[in-house]
Amino acid sequence: MASICSNEQALNSPFAKKLADEQCQKIYWACLEILERTGVCLYDQDAVDILKKAGAYVTNGNRVRIPSGMVEKAFSTVPKNLSLYDRMGNRVMQVGGYRSYFGTGSDCLNIIDHRTGERRQAVLQDITEGMTVCDSLDHIDFVMSMFLPSDVPQERLDRYEMEVMLNNTTKPIIYVTTEFSGCADAVKMAEIVAGGEDTLRCRPFAACYINVTTGLRHNEEALQKLLYLSEKGLPFTYIPSAQGGVTAPITIAGTMAVNYAGVLTGLVLSQLKREGAPFIMPGWGGNMLDMKTMVQPYADPQKRAQSIDFVHYLGLPMFSLAGCSESKLVDQQAAIEAALTLFTDALFGGNLVHDVGYLESGLCGSLPQVVICNEILDWLSAFMKGIEINDETLALDLIDEVGPDGQYLDNPHTLKHFKERWYPKLFDRSNYNGWKSKGGKSLGKRASESVDQILAEHKPEPLPKDVADAVHAIVVEN
Repeated sequence: MASICSNEQALNSPFAKKLADEQCQKIYWACLEILERTGVCLYDQDAVDILKKAGAYVTNGNRVRIPSGMVEKAFSTVPKNLSLYDRMGNRVMQVGGYRSYFGTGSDCLNIIDHRTGERRQAVLQDITEGMTVCDSLDHIDFVMSMFLPSDVPQERLDRYEMEVMLNNTTKPIIYVTTEFSGCADAVKMAEIVAGGEDTLRCRPFAACYINVTTGLRHNEEALQKLLYLSEKGLPFTYIPSAQGGVTAPITIAGTMAVNYAGVLTGLVLSQLKREGAPFIMPGWGGNMLDMKTMVQPYADPQKRAQSIDFVHYLGLPMFSLAGCSESKLVDQQAAIEAALTLFTDALFGGNLVHDVGYLESGLCGSLPQVVICNEILDWLSAFMKGIEINDETLALDLIDEVGPDGQYLDNPHTLKHFKERWYPKLFDRSNYNGWKSKGGKSLGKRASESVDQILAEHKPEPLPKDVADAVHAIVVEN
């Protein structure tokens, strides 16, 4: 597992920037003004009391205005990067800077069944198969549950999701829970697998994705999770949902200001609860509703990149979003939007990039689409690497030796270096007759066959039986 890096000048890797530092500063100052002037509503008394004790101004019971100095102090204690580990305790991701890691999303209600082409409600077996596929793919660095299973008790579905992820992949996990109790149970399961509370804190392999109602309204469950995980010193993302034109101004700058005012609220709370608690910011924040369809687009070009620049300006790890599409099928639109969004996040340096394989604006998922995205990421990994320019690679003596009329096919230099060039695994480079001789299959068909092959051949490392039994006991307990 290796990150895709942008902005590595020593290697001449590509990078891009959309916002100047002066623009980022204006957004940051706008967030501070919102927090001091407008304030936020917090629907958890412990959170209100913590902020009030630290110097925030509280009115109407839960309307909290946070002085700028409290935000500045939080930045002085929060870690600027963090490490995530695999299930065996090996560090596999250094989250921060311009290093990009890619993973799936969570909570799709539906799946396009690759065996039948049918769009149907997801079941628990789909998560099991999804984890198996992700565990086998080189460029899926972390996993999320992908689907909401319809065939388990809905009040405990988050426990079933966590159990399946723990049992079917060794890769880092980003988990989502519906209530605070589900978050506490997910941590219990992770502690069992890690070998104890201290071990999980020192070598975390799981992080919680906390959804927040809006930038200015923070729901009770989100705040409870934040305080609980901060006290434990475990990593989490804190993601307000500010929708331009609905819960925030329609302009990108206005939406970002509202969104990140909410993020900074979470940052302050986390550091007041436990100085040095890890905190992961969202790397997107210009969301809107499409005023023609009233759907929130995932692959919208105007929500991309500027939030990545802003979080780089703030200097914290981020949770980003790419590899997704508005398409209802695994088709040309799905491939194009997945490629464009993945390319953007790799180029700008998003850190934990999730939602790979999402279709239908987050309502549907597809395992072949994840496989296609893995091939796109393989292409991007080759593109983002710098090139070596030295005597060996310039090969001037060889060029002179071969001369204008020679060829390089049987030259030892070619034999030595040809494997350094990129070769696709899923994309087809054959001529027409070669393609026809292999069945003349579309990319979608080849991706579906790849899923079948992975499910038939790949066996994820299982949990030890005693550990698996202890995890399952939490899932089914009343």
